[in-house]
Amino acid sequence: REGVRVILEEGLDARIARHQLNTTALRAGLTALGLRLVVPDEFRLNQITPVWVPEGIDDNEIRVNLLRNYNIEIGRGLGDFAGKVWRIGLMGESSRAEYVLRLLSAMEEILYGKGVELEIGSGVTAASEQLDKS
Repeated sequence: REGVRVILEEGLDARIARHQLNTTALRAGLTALGLRLVVPDEFRLNQITPVWVPEGIDDNEIRVNLLRNYNIEIGRGLGDFAGKVWRIGLMGESSRAEYVLRLLSAMEEILYGKGVELEIGSGVTAASEQLDKS
């Protein structure tokens, strides 16, 4: 009942729009960082975004760093995708613009520190541009 109350309080249309906006911002930011999305556009869900782990990067090391140093948890790939994919969820109350920007900022720092070629600030900027369109 509490879950339904929260959804109705926000409004179903507003909730769907929030998830769509935050997902669009996340994907723009990830793409700006040079990360490749796993799923083609027509099959994507707003609640989860799987991303290929860059070549030469240890999937687990990045996830542990995010959790220990930034208090951000992302999922690992499952089955054939283990070690190859990160699963980034934006569900319910976790689908917030500030969380998207925080994750992208942390990913920029971590990946840059691991030698991934990217422009610091590019992910956050791309996401912010999407968020500003709302």
